[in-house]
Amino acid sequence: EVQLQASGGGTVQPGGSLSLSCAGSGFSFDEYAVAWFRQAPGREREGISCISISSGTKYYVDSVKGRFTISRDNAKNTVYLQMNSLKPEDTANYFCGTESIVLGCSINGRIETWGQGTLVTVSS
Repeated sequence: EVQLQASGGGTVQPGGSLSLSCAGSGFSFDEYAVAWFRQAPGREREGISCISISSGTKYYVDSVKGRFTISRDNAKNTVYLQMNSLKPEDTANYFCGTESIVLGCSINGRIETWGQGTLVTVSS
């Protein structure tokens, strides 16, 4: 069974950090680029970061650039999102998705598999 699961969410104070994981199983994880998305209450889903198969391409939207770092460990079938200097506006449900892209990655591409989300709350 193909599965993708995000984890690592929680509640943190502004300025704090969280590390999210996106673990895949039941498919060849190292054949897919992976993107992170988030959806805040009452807002549309937005793509925030992606990473290519080889980790050679990483992309961040401006709102998270310099604060978030994406990485992957294909041996563990896992992509990570290290989130630092968190702000209240980062509060959202975070989830990941795989993309069938051989070179590069995209936050606007077609998602093959969606993972279940993990909730991040940034509040004092």
